[in-house]
Amino acid sequence: MKNTEIRSLSASEIAERVVAEQGNLSKLKFAHSISPIENPNRIREAKRLVARLKTALASK
Repeated sequence: MKNTEIRSLSASEIAERVVAEQGNLSKLKFAHSISPIENPNRIREAKRLVARLKTALASK
């Protein structure tokens, strides 16, 4: 998700996405701890997306 897409969302939509993406991140971490996932960079991307969403939410 790009920053322009994030900025176009309302504050409530961003808050919903933060919760959803944090759940996704925890699932990725759990799956990676059990058996290494195919692309571990997805964990980094998920963390950065959560950070982008939180930053956009704070600015609104």
